[in-house]
Amino acid sequence: MESIESNEIRTEAVDFSFGEILNLHKDGEIVIRPEYQRLFRWSVEQRSRLIESILLRLPIPPIFLIEDENGVLELIDGLQRTSSVLQFLDHEAIGQEELVLGGCDILHEINGMKFEDFNTSIRLRLKRTPIRAVIIKRSGDDYVKYEMFKRLNTGGSLLSAQEIRNCSSRMLSGGADFYNTLQELAADPNFRAAIIRLPEPDRERRADEELVLRYFAVRFYQGSFAGNVREWLDNFMEDILFDRDGTQLDPDEFKKFFAFIAEKFGDAAFSRSRDGQAFGRLAPAYFEAVVGALAGHFGELGNADPIALQANLSNAFESDEFKEASGPGANSKGKMEERIRIVREALLD
Repeated sequence: MESIESNEIRTEAVDFSFGEILNLHKDGEIVIRPEYQRLFRWSVEQRSRLIESILLRLPIPPIFLIEDENGVLELIDGLQRTSSVLQFLDHEAIGQEELVLGGCDILHEINGMKFEDFNTSIRLRLKRTPIRAVIIKRSGDDYVKYEMFKRLNTGGSLLSAQEIRNCSSRMLSGGADFYNTLQELAADPNFRAAIIRLPEPDRERRADEELVLRYFAVRFYQGSFAGNVREWLDNFMEDILFDRDGTQLDPDEFKKFFAFIAEKFGDAAFSRSRDGQAFGRLAPAYFEAVVGALAGHFGELGNADPIALQANLSNAFESDEFKEASGPGANSKGKMEERIRIVREALLD
């Protein structure tokens, strides 16, 4: 029982008014980091209806903050709620445009209003409205902070898996450097050219950064895949962040690989094929197949004719065996290995 007690997380529940949170934020005592969550994924209507709910005295879910070694509080869950109210109270304090209410369907009369349009009584009510804040007390254990953010933001969250990885990794010593490397590689011109078929809505949810992580996972962590892509990528990232197996990312190899892909295949390497032509959006299963087959071996194809390579890859993608390995149940270790084998034999053997 001693180990359980030594690892238990201490919390404290406090009721802050939104006016207090605003002042603490201005004084640097509460930190709202936009990299933890996209600052304004909520629409104007969603933000406005939150203000409407406050005016109607409806209950508001709690927010979670974590205390750092200096006693400064960092907001790790509840950014949308908090930043929406702060934007309404004092938009300059968080560097946003003034919020003009719109889409309120109960208090219709407040649509089109700004904070300064309300009378003093209403403005004070908004500022004095309390919200329950759960403060996770300071801990020197990076793993505890990491797990707290991940668990708070898993299940029912509006964040994508990669957005959670972005945020949670930054809570660790060295984690920001790791994730900045993923972002820098996602901005590589050849990589961007190769994944141009990735839909923009997916890109906005950091799917391009997830593909960078997936490249390295296929390259160095393929044997650990057990059918759940999210867990596989989480575990791979955690092994790097907590230095569990000594794996290091190699940005130079990554850039050389995608320079090769862009030169030889253009945007046709990771999409389905019909009659020898790529079509549709980027397919992660096809991405894994090409990366698994060629990463570490693409130097052997440096002098190969691009037209011949593209034809061979299209033939592989259009084959019945590849379609079987990339159809229903594709997220299995056996089918991933089969897809990689088919592409390797088509291009290298």
